[in-house]
Amino acid sequence: MYYIGIDLGTSSEKLLLMDSEGKIINIVSEDYPISFPQPGWSEQKPEDWWDATKKGIKNLIKDIDGKQVAGISFGGQMHGLVVLDENDNVIRPALLWNDGRTQKETDYLNNEIGKDKLSQYCANIAFAGFTAPKILWMKNNEPELFAKIKKIMLPKDYIAYKLTGVHCTDVSDASGMLLFDVKNKKWSKEMCDICGIREDMLAQIFESYEAVGKVKGDIASELGLSDNVTVAAGAGDNAAAAVGTGCVGDGLMNISLGTSGTIFISSHDFKVDRFNAIHAFAHADGYYHLMGCMLSAASCKAWFMNDILKTDDFAGEEGKITDDMLGNNNVFFMPYLMGERSPYNNPNARAAFIGMSMDSSRTDMIQAVMEGISFGIRDSFEIARELGIDVKRTRICGGGSKGDLAKKMMADILGIEVDVPENEQGPSMGGAMLAAVACGEYKDVKEACDRIVRISKTVSPDPAIVARYEEKYKRYRQLYPLLKDWYI
Repeated sequence: MYYIGIDLGTSSEKLLLMDSEGKIINIVSEDYPISFPQPGWSEQKPEDWWDATKKGIKNLIKDIDGKQVAGISFGGQMHGLVVLDENDNVIRPALLWNDGRTQKETDYLNNEIGKDKLSQYCANIAFAGFTAPKILWMKNNEPELFAKIKKIMLPKDYIAYKLTGVHCTDVSDASGMLLFDVKNKKWSKEMCDICGIREDMLAQIFESYEAVGKVKGDIASELGLSDNVTVAAGAGDNAAAAVGTGCVGDGLMNISLGTSGTIFISSHDFKVDRFNAIHAFAHADGYYHLMGCMLSAASCKAWFMNDILKTDDFAGEEGKITDDMLGNNNVFFMPYLMGERSPYNNPNARAAFIGMSMDSSRTDMIQAVMEGISFGIRDSFEIARELGIDVKRTRICGGGSKGDLAKKMMADILGIEVDVPENEQGPSMGGAMLAAVACGEYKDVKEACDRIVRISKTVSPDPAIVARYEEKYKRYRQLYPLLKDWYI
């Protein structure tokens, strides 16, 4: 039998076909547009996701018997606000995770409702990208549209609904809405009241590996599937990526470098840091995790290479950065192109190059951008250390981790081993594995990971370079406090 994993990303959707042994049979990708109606705003049409899903599934299974597909599941961009009317039609374009229009609502939640209460209700405080501030923004700025809302969903859950007709979500994705009692895995009545919504406007909650329904007959026929395909709830993209890299159980870590960058630490126990600088969420394996998220990771390198330097020769440019240069760069880059979430929670933060002189080179600036991404990840890593979590190694995935240099920098800047999975497919692989668990191919998520995930190589930190980066990171940590009052 075959299983489909769908990674609903920000700029494209990646679909992966896996057999029952975990072998990847096919991968396809479908692009869709993103809209920026005003500076700091970010929107997409959910209908575009659905069109991409249908086209992608047809292309994915064109060389196999589609009747052999047993299950479908997802990893999806988190926090986006999808709103449906009484006829389940989309009311407005979805407000995405990197939409920064909700600062007023975020400040209201954190300062007037209070961070202590938010943490008590949901284990997290308000961030501009979260769903609850977006709901309040609609209530304050689009009251006529707000009055039409009958269902509130997350991006991947809209695709699950279109496939099955079930309004569903999973615990990991729901954790990022600021509407979910993470510790007890239920909707927070208090947060619903604060946002002016009813609990029945929210989706039914499932564990990530649980079946939510079957693909509807007419949709199955259109896509070339059988009428008995199980759809599992799936997970937020980072939880799905953690499954895809085998980061389940207690105390394992995964770093995902996509458009955004995340550090993900799995835990059997529910934990919250006292400053709520990193997120406390439910995990796709039935337990919990801590997560720090920087809003711009691989997108920093793509912006600098493509838009500023006008080159797509990433490997050639990075090849000029030699080991003796690591930890010796006097140029720093602050990676806040879209503001920042963890650990600063400041949508007004902006990127900057600092430390340039007349002899600073193109290569120095490229190196600074890549180092800035790793320094940003370390900011969240340090919060985990303060919680007493002693992580000796991490797994890594995502487009921003391609190439030896990115992995080496991460190992040297964090000072830990970096394990590279054999299949670096992240959320799409995790989605396919969750589908297999829902169909009974594996007894639980851990067994699926143990049997499928393999490490292809390990990148070890170089003690001499680690020592140099320790000094550079101390200087980097001074930059945000110096500049934060300048951001407006």
